[in-house]
Amino acid sequence: MTFTRYAIYYAPPKEADWSRFGTGWLGWDMEAGAEAAHPVRPALAGLDIAAITEVPRKYGLHATLKPPMRLAEGTTVEALDKACATLAAAQAPVVLDGLELARLGRFLALRPTGDESALRALAAACVCALDGFRAPAPEAELARRRAGGLTDTQEANLTRWGYPYVMEEFKFHITLTGKLPKAELPAVEAALAETLLPLLPAPFEIRDLALMGEAEDGHFHLIHRYALSG
Repeated sequence: MTFTRYAIYYAPPKEADWSRFGTGWLGWDMEAGAEAAHPVRPALAGLDIAAITEVPRKYGLHATLKPPMRLAEGTTVEALDKACATLAAAQAPVVLDGLELARLGRFLALRPTGDESALRALAAACVCALDGFRAPAPEAELARRRAGGLTDTQEANLTRWGYPYVMEEFKFHITLTGKLPKAELPAVEAALAETLLPLLPAPFEIRDLALMGEAEDGHFHLIHRYALSG
């Protein structure tokens, strides 16, 4: 399969109950490269899950560590694969207290609890170590990111790293919804609290990095996992 962009994700373990639920909730299985059936639970009755999850669906259940990038001229996927393996071999697994359901504006997402310093360091290492593979973003993309308004730090990140929300602006999150109307937020939040929260891990561990590829239809596929073994 040919991919247009590549990214480094945290991809939850496929066998975990919370991961299986989240994959179905979003409706896209990035490991199988196929649609997934939305979960059927009493607490979810009456929710239009397909509409609620339409925007994040194509990305799959994940947290971004190195944002999607086009490959720079002169680089190859094979070289990126080797660089990912080298990076992961030098990084230790990250352990946090757990995950919680959080509002990010009018989006719902899972956020880590506990000390995030090691997690931030891992994300920064992914951004820095693999940046030689990133082609400069097109001007239209840069303009789109600036349109919403950026702080000076975010603008500096966009200029240097091609994305505003890295380094000190990084906030680890696993997106669960698109932007919801204010009136719908409480019902969706309550339904996820009842169905997903009991499944969440404690502690929450990140034990590998996932190299992802974006297909021409915009859906992301898992290419390879690299164990954190440093």
